[in-house]
Amino acid sequence: MKLSLVRAGSTAAPEEIDLIPSKIIGIGVNYRAHAVEMGKTPPSEPLMFLKPPSAMLPHGGVIRRPAGFPRVDHEAELGVVIGQRCARVSRDRALDVVLGYTCVNDVSVRELQQRDGQWARAKGFDTFCPIGPRIVAGLDPSNLRVQARVNGVTRQDSSTADMIFDVPALIEFCSTYMTLERGDVISTGTPAGVGDLAVGDVVEIEIEGIGVLRNEVAARD
Repeated sequence: MKLSLVRAGSTAAPEEIDLIPSKIIGIGVNYRAHAVEMGKTPPSEPLMFLKPPSAMLPHGGVIRRPAGFPRVDHEAELGVVIGQRCARVSRDRALDVVLGYTCVNDVSVRELQQRDGQWARAKGFDTFCPIGPRIVAGLDPSNLRVQARVNGVTRQDSSTADMIFDVPALIEFCSTYMTLERGDVISTGTPAGVGDLAVGDVVEIEIEGIGVLRNEVAARD
């Protein structure tokens, strides 16, 4: 997937890069208000899962909603794009390995999450990981506004300040268990307000300093 890479506050021309992650690491239940919304106890350590790179979808692409499920939810998330191969990264140097930040929509079939007890199938459908519209380097990820709108109506509106585990903590944790490669994406969890996407909807994920990731929803063939 081709994305432009820009530096926050810079007037330099964007650099076009190919984003080809070896893995997309999702983090579950990482916002305090979302834990309450889902009736879950805040975790004592980050909850990791993997989404396949085949689920990636660019800005403007079409999310294909599978039939037969009552809820296929949007999840607005800050994506952290790793800039270098690294392992066992300490918290104090965690942001040094970041290439930049982007918007992610962690689309999820709730019924399959509950049925399977693990989340690979529920979150791994083709088109279930919209990413974009660009990557922005040099942002402070500690207090960015995160929003989701469906057909222009705001459903999620929070800040990364509500994260249970912040970006440096997530990089330290994930890199303890697996080597992070350049281009890997950590999707850092979603705030409260998740909800169903219907065929014909337009979903927008907006993160302060990054922009708006916009995708339409259509039926899965």
